[in-house]
Amino acid sequence: MDQELPPIRSTGIGSWPGTDMAEAIKIAFAECPDFPYLPELPARGPYAEVIGRGTAFLDGLSADLQAAGWRLTDTSSREHRLAISTLRSDLDLLEELAQGYSGPVKIAVAGPWTLAAHIERPRGDRVVADSGARRDLGQSLTEGVASMIAELRRRLPDIEFTLQIDEPSLPAVLAGSLATASGFSRHPAVDVAEVSGSLRDVLAHIRAAGAAAVVVHCCAPAAPISLLQEAGAEGIYLDLGEVAGDAWDTVGSCLEDGVQIGLGALPTDQLLLTADQVARRVLQPVRDLGLEPSIAAHLVLTPACGLASARPELAIGALRTIHRAAAIVTEQLAD
Repeated sequence: MDQELPPIRSTGIGSWPGTDMAEAIKIAFAECPDFPYLPELPARGPYAEVIGRGTAFLDGLSADLQAAGWRLTDTSSREHRLAISTLRSDLDLLEELAQGYSGPVKIAVAGPWTLAAHIERPRGDRVVADSGARRDLGQSLTEGVASMIAELRRRLPDIEFTLQIDEPSLPAVLAGSLATASGFSRHPAVDVAEVSGSLRDVLAHIRAAGAAAVVVHCCAPAAPISLLQEAGAEGIYLDLGEVAGDAWDTVGSCLEDGVQIGLGALPTDQLLLTADQVARRVLQPVRDLGLEPSIAAHLVLTPACGLASARPELAIGALRTIHRAAAIVTEQLAD
């Protein structure tokens, strides 16, 4: 007899084509009915891209967009004010369009280490180069995100908010491969204990503010899966194409410990793959782990990063393909 399994969920990872947030939210709720999310629309401008949007969450810190990128400043520039007002508008739209909905919703924000890797200090060079600046930025982000979660819980009490922390630059921070502002050298690797401790504090603070779960998304090669688990992430989202070798053993260990594993199973350069093909990409390595079906059911399927550059019809098709693939994987695991 087939084993009764809870359905494996599907969701989007974040970025989405176009500039119409109301339409994007409607699509996210329609195509990801079991795990909708607040999309990000970088086509609106630098203030809506991952780093610019991240500055909108900072509490007590100001920023400016300069030729070299975002920099901390004494007063907020027009671009920073745009980032803040756009985020507020997006959250208002979410409140309006999610009326009557009860269940999980995912919201993404750039993580402290990715922001530190890309934002410069007032006098130049990246925040990641200075331990005090790293600490201040992390605390500012944590307070801002926690305030946002607490506010959303008041405005939409029937929704369980999952906070997705995007950390694509985390492997480079740990490896010491981030270029300095001059480009002639590299920033030293940040100690693992500092990175882990910082993330642990961020996750705990956000969870205490009312987040139902906090997951960390790292689509880069060599994602530090064990570090993220030890920091207390309730979910770890990865690009399926970047998981190889011993990393799969670590993924299996996380699943056994009840950690949700998100897999970016549909590459953005292969959006015409069928749901059956995507399901096979997931099932082969998962079956190789030899996990009980009830454990493997902690998976969440997503497209890979980068849907913002896709044609809208292909982006919608990607969410539909992933949703069907999740149903196929659930059915096959139960057999």
